[in-house]
Amino acid sequence: MPPAAGTSLKPVRRMLAPKTLPKVEGGNFTRDLDLAQDELVALLELTQQVKESPARFSQSLKGQYLSLLFEKPSLRTRVTFELAIKQLGGDSILTTGPIGDREPLKDVARNLDRWTNGIVARTFSQQTIDELAHWSELPVINALSDRFHPCQALADIFTLQEHFGDLAGLKLAFVGDGNNVAHSLMLSALRMGMNFSIATPNGYGADAEIVAQAEALAAVSGAQLAISNDPSEAVSGAQAVYTDVWASMGHEHEQDERLADFAQFQVNQKLFAQASDEAVFLHCLPAKRGQEVTDEVIESDQSVVFDQAENRLHVQKALLLMLIG
Repeated sequence: MPPAAGTSLKPVRRMLAPKTLPKVEGGNFTRDLDLAQDELVALLELTQQVKESPARFSQSLKGQYLSLLFEKPSLRTRVTFELAIKQLGGDSILTTGPIGDREPLKDVARNLDRWTNGIVARTFSQQTIDELAHWSELPVINALSDRFHPCQALADIFTLQEHFGDLAGLKLAFVGDGNNVAHSLMLSALRMGMNFSIATPNGYGADAEIVAQAEALAAVSGAQLAISNDPSEAVSGAQAVYTDVWASMGHEHEQDERLADFAQFQVNQKLFAQASDEAVFLHCLPAKRGQEVTDEVIESDQSVVFDQAENRLHVQKALLLMLIG
């Protein structure tokens, strides 16, 4: 459960040797805060080891099989999870389409329990993720829902750590829709001591409950959370500038309305120039070039979008090791 206001983050522990890998206490990764603070730090440390020495972990999931349940189309999430499992010595089985239509979702979960060692689900609804976790005795990983995109946020934080080293005190600015990506980034960045600034159009702000959780985390870490409708204010002096599509899957019917509402929230060279000279640009992809970001920005030397995409593979390996290995 998310920490209540006034609670303290757990003390950071150093990562243990691979033969005694740190484990996620709750056994699931349905949302960002399923990882305790020390588990988040341990995962980032393990990711670095996995990335530097992949052969060292190549048999860590030998004999383990994962169920991939994908309601939404995918490139990065599907490929990186399939590769992560195989490169750790395991294997996976993929099912696409709605989960729980042909039979109750609770039956799906309990069948998979008998055959595989974990469930990775990319869904339209967070409720589907939560129900899978309720009925399954296996680890359940949220590969994306309407409320959170926690695996993406792990890759983003790891990418920034690679680029800047210590993250404490750096400013991460998010411009655009207060969506699942924004939610996960907000929670993860503030836990790592990063200042987080988000600018959204009126009516597209982040969920109030998640903002309250973020404020509680900021109070503990000492980081600053700034929420506005002004892209320039959000980006000013930031070391990292992030955006996402204006109409995510499930909101395509709102495309025309959103194009008008978000017109002043494009990350173009003029806006990006207001960030720090050392700033990097991030995007979870796929990008609608010419809408939320210009080609000039996403193709610039300051863009790290493909580092983020690569790091999905490495952080997901670390996550699988901590949940299943």
